[in-house]
This record gives sequence, structure tokens and C-alpha cells, in this order.
Amino acid sequence: MSERNLTLLTDFYELTMMQGYFKEKDANETVIFDAFYRNNPVGSGYSICAGLDQVIDYVKNLHFDDDDVDYLRTTGMFEEDFLDYLRHFHFSGDIYAIPEGSVIFPREPLVKIIAPIMEAQLIETALLNIINHQSLIATKAARVVYAAQGDGVMEFGLRRAQGPDAGIYGARAAMIAGCIGTSNVLCGKMFDVPVKGTHAHSWIMSFPDELTAFRTYAKLYPNACILLVDTYDTLNSGIPNAIKVFKEMREAGIPLTFYGIRLDSGDLAYLSKKAKKMLDAAGFPDAVISASNDLDETLISSLKLQGATINSWGVGTNLITSKDCPSFGGVYKLAAIQDKATGKFIPKIKLSENAEKITNPGNKTIRRIYDKENGKIIADLICLVDEEYDTNKSLLLFDPKETWKKTHLAPGTYTMREMMIPVFLKGECVYESPRVMDIQKYCKSELATLWEESLRLEFPHRVHVDLSKPLWDMKNELLDSYHYHE
Repeated sequence: MSERNLTLLTDFYELTMMQGYFKEKDANETVIFDAFYRNNPVGSGYSICAGLDQVIDYVKNLHFDDDDVDYLRTTGMFEEDFLDYLRHFHFSGDIYAIPEGSVIFPREPLVKIIAPIMEAQLIETALLNIINHQSLIATKAARVVYAAQGDGVMEFGLRRAQGPDAGIYGARAAMIAGCIGTSNVLCGKMFDVPVKGTHAHSWIMSFPDELTAFRTYAKLYPNACILLVDTYDTLNSGIPNAIKVFKEMREAGIPLTFYGIRLDSGDLAYLSKKAKKMLDAAGFPDAVISASNDLDETLISSLKLQGATINSWGVGTNLITSKDCPSFGGVYKLAAIQDKATGKFIPKIKLSENAEKITNPGNKTIRRIYDKENGKIIADLICLVDEEYDTNKSLLLFDPKETWKKTHLAPGTYTMREMMIPVFLKGECVYESPRVMDIQKYCKSELATLWEESLRLEFPHRVHVDLSKPLWDMKNELLDSYHYHE
């Protein structure tokens, strides 16, 4: 699926604008576009960046086949010289990005494109489609994993995802954010991630009785024997029959390496506590008690507070669809145009009566600032690429809106890290994406740099994203320049 040509996965106006640039402007004019988002989903204190590997595949395969050109001709909107140009189209620019699995915050560029304007314009829609979706699901999954407090979380939302791609790449994003496995077999094959699963109620119902179904499953899968106990009567049938099978396995000398029960309905807090007592009394204190049934981070957190004895969680619909916040809201804005005579970038800004929609101009990057003592994030600093910083010197940070709010960092008390890495240079990919499970390890280390107050599910502390003084000055000079006087 990674080899698909997604060139026409774009909004029609990207192509009409391209033809306009081709006809009326210098088609080779180099520009800078930033992809960023304005608010964390579901009130989170952070987001997780995901989808870069699929962006790389998309850009590598970017070309117009003959049948693509033939189709565009049928729209009646494009002239032959432009269509002929498309036959030879390829991406020749630079792309910088924040690595997948990184903790990210609003308004900072996740991806920066430096390319001829026609190329940069075309890739907008697909890039946002990919980054928005996977970043949304990764963020949701990270919250679910946090709520589970160290228990394993399995993603199994494929049947409820909005189509095959959402199921596959949503599962990938969930794995990046910390899930221990997915039920999605194709995702497992494509990305070399663990696949997991037990059995459905139909397995139980297909046998003459529940006990026979349990015994048969245990015979087939003695090393992964998780039995679904709520088909008929959880407390009076399911759990007692599961215990009977576990006793038979132990008496037969079969090692109980990974075994337990799954609850998929009813009052999960009550049933899990009852199940724990029954399993402990029968001599199975280490049995897994897993649960499913429309779980999300809020319900898992509530069940934990109620003393539920569940230690494994299967999360489907609410994760794979991010049901309470179904979109990420990433945008793609022009930030600068290169002056051909000087080679310098002329900053551009989008104005709005809504302050949140005013963009940050210029050729930018992100410096992440950490507390040197504990490695926690102090703030992110959006700055111009040619700015230099010395951590042996003091640093003054200020809120770009409420500028009287300032933080002074003394020399030697902080460290800085450049967040954006080169991905494409002059059209050639210079970055190799890590394996998904390696990205997961990186994501775990990233989450560890957040203060606990920023991780909490409700009313989290907001990590500050500040502008450097040179960038702030540039932005305000541009704002002032648009204040016309009669």
C-alpha cells in the first residue's frame, strides 16, 4: 500500500492554483510553507506527531501518470501546455520535519516545505491528510495508555475505523503512542508490530456448551489462554468454567505462562473485583483480567479510581476514531517567498480578526528548552533559522501575547535541542524512518520529558510555546505595515 501513487489525492483548487502559477507567475519561485496546528485535541496538554513515514512515501511516488493527465483534461479546466508540464512533474524541494513520536505543541511547524511554489502547493492536501490523521490517533492513544497506568493497552478498532486506511494507519499511530499490540493483522505485517487477540462470543456459542468451548481454546492456545467469560453469565458460569479449565491445565502439567479472562460487558469495576476474588481463592492470583467494551481514557481512569482489578485493556472504537475529537485541525500556510536577486526569504503573514489565525512569518525552526537538572521541558522557542544560542549564557523567554510574562533562565541551568530535521534536500530523501517499535521507544522517552501536570487528562498545564525576540519583532513589523492610514 505504501507504493500507491497518491498524486491526485488533492483538493481541486491546488491544481487550478498550480496552473495559475504556471501561466501568470514564475513557476520556479521558491517559497516556504509551514504545516502546524492551533489547538491540542480533546483538551490535551500535548500532542504526538505521527505520519512522517507515509509523507515520505507520498513524496517519493509523486508523479502524474498518463491516465491522471487524461482525467484532468476531461474537467475542461486545464490547458495542454500545463498538462504537458504535469507529465514531467516531480518534487525537487526541501522538507524539514519534527520526527515521529515527538511531543508537539500548538502553532509550531511540524513540517516545513522549501520548494518551487507549484510543488509546495500541490502537496498541501495529502500532507495534511496524513499528518492530521495519524497525529490525532497517536495523541488519543497516548492519553489512553497514560490512563492505564502501566497496564497493557491493545488497539482493536479496525472494524469501527472509517475505512481500511484509517484502520491500518490509525493502528500504526496507536502503536507509536504506546499500545502493546493491535488486532490488525495487515498493520502487523506492514510495520512489524505485535498482533494480539483472543476469541469472540461466536466461538463460545458455536460449541454445545461454554466449558467445551473454553477447553478447546485452551488446548489450541495453552500459552495465550485468555477466555471471554461474559457470553452467558459472567459470575455464575463464565468465571467458574474458566477456573475449571485453568485447574485442568495445571493438573495436566501445562505451564500457565499467559492466561486469564476477558470482560466485555456489564459493570466492569464490580465484575473485575468479583473475578479477582474468585481467581485468587482458586489459586490463580496472577491471572490476567482484561476488559473491553467502549473504553477510552476517561472510563479507564474512572475504573481505576473505583478500584477495578483490570490489568489489561482492549480499546477499539473510541481510540481508532478519536470519537470525542474526530479531527486534528492542522493547517498549511505560506511563510516566506525567496527574493531571486538576493536569495533572501521575504517573510509573509496572514492576518485575521481572530488572533489565533494570524500566522508566524519567515524561515523558522524550533528549539526545545529543557531543565538541565531533571530533563523536563521548560518551553519551546520558535525562532528564525539563522539565530544562534549559547546555553552558557542567560536566556529571556516571554509570552508572545502577554509580553509582560517573562522567564529568565540562568546560564548553565538549561539545555536546548533543535527539533526539526532534514527529510528531503533538493528532491532527494535524506532521512530513513525508524521501525515503528523504535519510534514507540522514542515516544516513551519524549513523554517522560513532560511534567506530570502537563500529562493529566483534565485541565493540564499548558507548555509555553514562545517566539524569539527577532521573530516577534519581525511579526509585529509586518502587522504594523498593514495598518494603512488615509
